[in-house]
Amino acid sequence: MLNELMTDGISSSLQVFEFDVVTVDAEGRETSRIRNQARCFPEDLGDGIVIEIVAIPGGTFQMGSPETEAERSDDEGPQHLVKVSPFFIGKYPITQAQWKVVAGLPQINRYLDPDPSHFKGDDRPVDEVSWHDAIEFCARLSKFTGRDYRLPSEAEWEYACRAGTNTPFHFGETLCPELANYNSNETYGSGPKGDYRQETTPVGACQVANAFGLYDMHGNVWEWCYDHWHDNYEDAPDDGSAWLEDDENQHRVLHGGSWCFDPGVCRSSFRTDFQPDVKNLFIGLRIVCSSLSSNKG
Repeated sequence: MLNELMTDGISSSLQVFEFDVVTVDAEGRETSRIRNQARCFPEDLGDGIVIEIVAIPGGTFQMGSPETEAERSDDEGPQHLVKVSPFFIGKYPITQAQWKVVAGLPQINRYLDPDPSHFKGDDRPVDEVSWHDAIEFCARLSKFTGRDYRLPSEAEWEYACRAGTNTPFHFGETLCPELANYNSNETYGSGPKGDYRQETTPVGACQVANAFGLYDMHGNVWEWCYDHWHDNYEDAPDDGSAWLEDDENQHRVLHGGSWCFDPGVCRSSFRTDFQPDVKNLFIGLRIVCSSLSSNKG
């Protein structure tokens, strides 16, 4: 599965980890639970703070949602085949502890508040960060490590979230509160209601991942993507790259839903947009690395 990723000489740096992958039926009943394996690279920030970066194999997938999917929006189509090259992505959203360390590194282009989050907790995802803040975070981390860290393209994000599935969620046909942090007062399809947490939770708290070994892809915090917003996928790239325009102030894309949004908004294909300077208590980030080879001198 990871052979394509072994060409840059870092195979010995990858560590195998195990995780549970759960599938549910349309009523939210668990139909399978399997133990799976993936590989990751620990990016050591010092003081015991590590970002786990997971190896994602290349492949092709149908981006967007079929017209028959419940709660689908027109901006999720037309579905189109996209080929994605291998890359690495964070196992979890960036936490507040990780953010604080990187915010303490030398400034590249803009100031970063080391403690911006509304909901406090070292293991909780950082929130109240703008797209511009996320770009600065990636720039500082890249300078510190010698590796090229960035935000995922919209195609990379959805490919990573789906992890080979074509259902509304990587869990299956619906979402249930035991598996994700969202507004569980509301339901998707025939799925169940549950206790609405009304705040972020520590990353990975639900203890289930998708088939790639990624946690919190549905709910907890929205995650910035690099792309500019487009109203639909007409003429979208088919190579997994970010879809950009000349206007740098144009709205940017977010995916994943959050702790305060309905489950339908947490679907793999659901997309929304905000101005790049917007900060909110439901917005965070997850980072990507194209190669783990370091250019640090």
